[in-house]
Amino acid sequence: MSTDWRSEIERSGYYPGLVADAVATTLGGESAEAFVVHHEATFDPGMEVRRHITVLLLTPTRLIVCHTDEHPPTEPSDHPHASTTTDSIKLGNIQSVALTRVVPDPASYVPGTPPSEVVLSISLAVNWGAIAHIDLEPAACADESCELDHGYTGAITAEPLTLRVSQAADGAEIVANMLDFAQALSEATSR
Repeated sequence: MSTDWRSEIERSGYYPGLVADAVATTLGGESAEAFVVHHEATFDPGMEVRRHITVLLLTPTRLIVCHTDEHPPTEPSDHPHASTTTDSIKLGNIQSVALTRVVPDPASYVPGTPPSEVVLSISLAVNWGAIAHIDLEPAACADESCELDHGYTGAITAEPLTLRVSQAADGAEIVANMLDFAQALSEATSR
């Protein structure tokens, strides 16, 4: 596996100039201590292939998240376009780093055997504006006979950043790299 995030972006072949430029701009003068580059194709309801890439970089002070999506043309004469979003998150704002390992046939598991897939979930102490769930319900008072409208009450819950890789879809190297990245991120949040 490459130790250079730029090489991995190039290897993905998914708008490498655009993605590398966005990451480099956000990275600034810092260096990456660990990284994950995950290129994925999905199918929309119309059975069109949509590609996207997520790049996670760990620096001494931040987690950098870069996500690029490709959008189909809206008119027949148009060309597809891409949108790239970068987030720079201070390590102190990371609330938890959860790693789920999927192991086939756990009864015959041998210590040190890599999992078949890994899911990394990163929860932040603050809602960083990406995705949140809002659960609302009618507000009420203690008086059961009260018919006044008390408005609504609810909670906003930040959605964690989740990234899944598997040996079947992404290869053993990517799974191993995700495990290394998760360990480095977990250690960095304890500094």
